[in-house]
Amino acid sequence: MIIEAFLRWAETAKAENRARAANALGRAYLQSEMPSEERAAAEMAMTYLLDDPSPRVRLSLAEAVAHSPRAPRNVVLTLAEDQPEIAGQIILFSPIFTDADLVDLVLRGSDVTRVLIASRGHVPRMVCAALTEIGGETEIQCLLENDGALLSQASVKRIAERLGDCADIRGLLLSRDTLSSEVRHLLMCKVSDAFSESGLIQTLIGAGRLQQVTREATESATVHIAGSAQHEQLPDLVEHLRQCGWLTPAFLMHALCSGKVDFFACAITNLCGRDERRVRSIISRGRIYAIRALYESAGLSRDISTVFVEATLIWREASRANGEALLENVSSRLMRKFRLAEQPAAATQLLDMVEKLANVERRQAARSFAALATLAAA
Repeated sequence: MIIEAFLRWAETAKAENRARAANALGRAYLQSEMPSEERAAAEMAMTYLLDDPSPRVRLSLAEAVAHSPRAPRNVVLTLAEDQPEIAGQIILFSPIFTDADLVDLVLRGSDVTRVLIASRGHVPRMVCAALTEIGGETEIQCLLENDGALLSQASVKRIAERLGDCADIRGLLLSRDTLSSEVRHLLMCKVSDAFSESGLIQTLIGAGRLQQVTREATESATVHIAGSAQHEQLPDLVEHLRQCGWLTPAFLMHALCSGKVDFFACAITNLCGRDERRVRSIISRGRIYAIRALYESAGLSRDISTVFVEATLIWREASRANGEALLENVSSRLMRKFRLAEQPAAATQLLDMVEKLANVERRQAARSFAALATLAAA
């Protein structure tokens, strides 16, 4: 009878009074012990108020029930699709939502709805995955800035693929301690593409020269990423690079000459399909013919497999002699080995790249010498 009286009163009361009553009704439902009949009637009254023409009334009701796990589910779900000021209270705070509810809101809601979901204190993995698929820059920035968002590696990679062109999002991704080497490479490629497409840079350097500089810088950066990747990340990184077309003979030689043998062995394992321990054993201790057979099974032609075998033997000798202070002379020694001999065209192109590496090593050695000399003179 009290609820019936409330409903009759609500038909003629002013909006301000209805708003106060809606808030009191919501708090009473959540905080008071009511008989089941009164509780059902109170829920019906709140459902009735969902159609109130005044946003102030619906907002007061949302403020009363937003934080409670005991709020009526139908009331919460309806308020969540109200105008942003009202829905925001519910979407940000309500513990009623299941993962499926939030995913549904992500798919059906507006940009504002998705920003609110991305800003919740706890955003489950399933919801993060949905946001990363369709969210725009603003939603994704909110998600990356939210410590309560449980982003999987797959979701982080998807963000890099979709929105890695955005400098702010790149910065947020690169600041993550758990960012995989695969995603770092994706972001590096995004930066490289942006650099090479810049009209100003093309005018200053020239399109042809810019393409060469960008390619060489990108390859060097990729080799560095490969060398710094944790061992457990290597298979995913190698597969990513294979799918992107990066595992060329020139790139593999660059990695080998740079001493990134852990990555190189993982790449050969991926390409030949053999057991990883067996591959590493052949590279580190196998005879010449076993090494050549291994490389040719990975797709390297006979013309260039000889160069790879020799580079492997030089790496072995350098690693035994120098320990961790590795391999600044691998490229130079490889060039001395093959400089005067007649080589097939494929091997000649590969050796041209090795010679560039040797020149880079010399320039770096000269810079280091100059820096040490300057310090000694100071």
